[in-house]
Amino acid sequence: MTANDFRRLALGMTGAVEGAHMGHPDFRANGRIFATLTADGRRGMVSLTPEQQREVLETARSTFEPASGAWGRQGATMVHLDAADPEVVGEAMTLAWRNILAKAARPGRASSRGSARRRAPRKRK
Repeated sequence: MTANDFRRLALGMTGAVEGAHMGHPDFRANGRIFATLTADGRRGMVSLTPEQQREVLETARSTFEPASGAWGRQGATMVHLDAADPEVVGEAMTLAWRNILAKAARPGRASSRGSARRRAPRKRK
């Protein structure tokens, strides 16, 4: 699988747009990132729940691994594109995209950028 294959899968999700975050491509729905590509295009990332991450690791260990640190413990899952089956990655990508839609649908949650609550201005002393 190539970076362009990964990109095509991500942009095939309804409402998905490509942006950039910290010097590398990201893919968002409702203003939230569900997938990214590394700057060198050799790996991708899908934002899963920890349970979903465990499931994909069981099915395709050579393709997926948790991201390092806290992000990985929270479900950020790296995709080794050179070892990836597009169908398996497509299933994981769909889960990540659905996770974003579910977060946006929760009551009291902002559904897009710029709609988050604003803080009251601080008073100067």
